[in-house]
This record gives sequence, structure tokens and C-alpha cells, in this order.
Amino acid sequence: MPGLITAPECGLTVGDGARCTLFLAGGISGCGDWQARMVGMLGDLPDEWTILNPRRPDYRDSPREARRQIGWEYAHLAVADAISFWFPPQTLCPISLLELGRWSGIAKPIFVGVDPGYSRKLDVEIQVGLVRPFVRIVYSLAELATLIRREAPEIAAGKRGEKT
Repeated sequence: MPGLITAPECGLTVGDGARCTLFLAGGISGCGDWQARMVGMLGDLPDEWTILNPRRPDYRDSPREARRQIGWEYAHLAVADAISFWFPPQTLCPISLLELGRWSGIAKPIFVGVDPGYSRKLDVEIQVGLVRPFVRIVYSLAELATLIRREAPEIAAGKRGEKT
């Protein structure tokens, strides 16, 4: 079973050993807790994995807390070994779109899932196709979890310096 770090817990720093980390990027404000569902679906990842969940159970919107939240996300995206993006239909997810743009241009594994009802679905498809043409976009949380589980062993082997 993978570990779990939830914002605003102090988590990882660059070079934190052999653990592989997956950041769950995607909508938080104005949408359901899809992150809890994803954590459940990834419960069979090996123990060497840690899931980084930015959804805080006690978030109170204020400038101070917004800085703390965004800072946590920024730091944990930087140290994550892989990033999973989920775009739900309830909100535009402007921060997630920004993060997708930033991290698509970095040599780090990304996984992209878009709910069929997401209003900017075509934009995500076009942008990912231009920057990362070999990234497969999926259209359900279940497909996204399956994709992550399938690629996790190769990512872990790469972190350990093994060839696959």
C-alpha cells in the first residue's frame, strides 16, 4: 500500500531517498473529492510509492492560507517523480491548466485524464498533443488509475537506476 502525504503536511524534499512520488494535480475548489477516490483506486501501488494529495480537509480561504496551499503544491510538484492531472467537469481548473502547461515541458512522467464534460477538453487535448504527443489522454478516473498502475513499475525502476 502506498504512503500518503496530504497538504499542508510537510512532505518531501529533493533527493528524499528511494520512495517514488505521484502528485495528484487537478480541480479542488468547486468540485467533489475525486482525490479520495483516486487514492482508493491506487491503493494497490507498491509500498515504495507515496501519493501527494493537495486537497486539504480543513482549508479556509484567506490570502495567508492561499499562499501556504499554493506554496505546498509548487514545492511538491517540483519533487514529485510523476504527476497525474485530472480535469473534472464542475470547474475550469485554471491553476491545474497552468500546472499542466508548466510540467508538460519538463522531462517528468505525466498522466492526463479529462472528464468528457470538462469545458476545455479540446484545449487540453491539443496542448498535450503538441508538447507531449506520446502521452495518452484518458476520460475517466478509473482509466487514469489503470494507466498509472501500468506505468508505475517502469517509473520506479528508472528511479532505482534499473533498465526496463
